[in-house]
Amino acid sequence: MSERKVLSKYYPPDFDPSLVGRTRKPKSAANTPKVQVVRLMAPFSMRCTACGEYMYRGRKFNARKETRPDERYLSIQIYRFYIRCTRCSAEIVFKTDPKNQDYLVEQGAKRNTDPWKRGLEDGAGGGEDDETDEQRLDRLEREMAEAAGEEEKNAMAELEQKTEDAKREMAVADALDEIRSRNARLEKAKSEGADLLEGVVSRVTEEERERQRQEEEDAEAARRAFQFARRQEMLEEIVEEDEEVVGETAGAGSMGKPGPSSSSVPTKVTASTAMTTATTDSTDMPPPSFKRVVKRKKDHGALLGIKKKKIA
Repeated sequence: MSERKVLSKYYPPDFDPSLVGRTRKPKSAANTPKVQVVRLMAPFSMRCTACGEYMYRGRKFNARKETRPDERYLSIQIYRFYIRCTRCSAEIVFKTDPKNQDYLVEQGAKRNTDPWKRGLEDGAGGGEDDETDEQRLDRLEREMAEAAGEEEKNAMAELEQKTEDAKREMAVADALDEIRSRNARLEKAKSEGADLLEGVVSRVTEEERERQRQEEEDAEAARRAFQFARRQEMLEEIVEEDEEVVGETAGAGSMGKPGPSSSSVPTKVTASTAMTTATTDSTDMPPPSFKRVVKRKKDHGALLGIKKKKIA
């Protein structure tokens, strides 16, 4: 394989170097610009005026660099560059600006707005002429007025903020007062509810006591009624026994003729004994019992002659 970079050249056998003469190019004039082809990147974003194509900063171009000896700024050389649009191939020219440490577009494009840059008017030129004293004074006065306006705006904004804070604090205080009043109402309702509950409980206990007292009175009345009925039955039995005794005594007197005093004395004694017994029974008689009495079953097997075996 042949080498990529050829170090030796081929000379034919009939080559005569004396026949090759030296040709001199005419010297350029002193003011003739020097042109070179260089590879560069776009120093700023721009828009082509012919087709409207946008070319952003950092885009690479093959450009012609023109150096003019008569264009200098404080002995700093100014360079001019010629590039072409990537879409329509229109020529775009821009140059260096040592005064503002920037670049200026001369032809074929419009620079995009850079708000952080000063001394540029819509991105094209505007910084070539020096700023006069009057312009500087006007600019300073304008900046001072803007600063004063900003301070006034800040003061108004601060006042409005304070007003809003005061309103917010008042709203918070009202809300807290409402919460406190509601809590107080709830506490009062709870206390009243407890008092009402105590009153209801006391009323229930009083009703229970009244009911118990009524039941006791009813039981006592029933007991007295049963005692009275039993006493009446006993009195009736005593009266019947007395009548029988009196009849028997009268029959005996007619047969043996005893004296009237002997017949009357037992009757009185019997009546007094009956009264004493009735009084004793009325005072010492226990209350009637309503307990169920279980009757014993009769042994019908014994009646039929059936005998049960006894278990030892």
